[in-house]
Amino acid sequence: MKREIIKTLDGSTTIHLEEWNESYHSKHGAIQEAKHVFIKNGLSLFEDKPVTILEIGFGTGLNAFITFLESENKQQTIDYVGVEAYPVNAEEVLAMNYVAELEALEFDNIFEKMHKSEWNQKTELSDKFWLTKRKQFFDEIDDFEIFDLIYFDAFGYRVQPELWSTEIFQKMYNSLKPNGVLVTYAARGVVKRSMISVGFRVEKLAGPPGKREMFRAFKDA
Repeated sequence: MKREIIKTLDGSTTIHLEEWNESYHSKHGAIQEAKHVFIKNGLSLFEDKPVTILEIGFGTGLNAFITFLESENKQQTIDYVGVEAYPVNAEEVLAMNYVAELEALEFDNIFEKMHKSEWNQKTELSDKFWLTKRKQFFDEIDDFEIFDLIYFDAFGYRVQPELWSTEIFQKMYNSLKPNGVLVTYAARGVVKRSMISVGFRVEKLAGPPGKREMFRAFKDA
């Protein structure tokens, strides 16, 4: 499948899959989307305490890198696990301009280390941030009450509906601790019904630029 590096409307880059007409991040702004969906509406709920995060779709590493910067800024301890079945290649990583766009040149080595770190091994990126990349299909996830927060950033329902199934969301529900939270850019009715069917309480929020709505789901204690 042909892959192309494109610039999104906020100036940050992403990878576009021409055959699917699908991108790793929003064409309306990769960085803006990540900050709005995962930081503002996810991580911000866990301020002033350690948090364990599961990312579904590690991809370009943008969500992980922005989360690392939040950890540095707020001195928050974060244990981050990113799951990816098809890792981005080194050439594509080098084409991402996130470090410059986020004005984080002092952490250029961290973004590089995120991608060069060994798969399936826990890597210490700072005294408050640990990263584990798992090369794994989403249907192989079998964690139980490990995570406080899930960033659900799989490719869209239009191109990969199997990633948004009841079976997958059951795994997400099982992976969260009581009072855990899942956030995603998606806002389809079929996705909401799958979430509710496994026990999530779902709320609809304003979406990032270019998208009207998004979902946040809670695993109530």
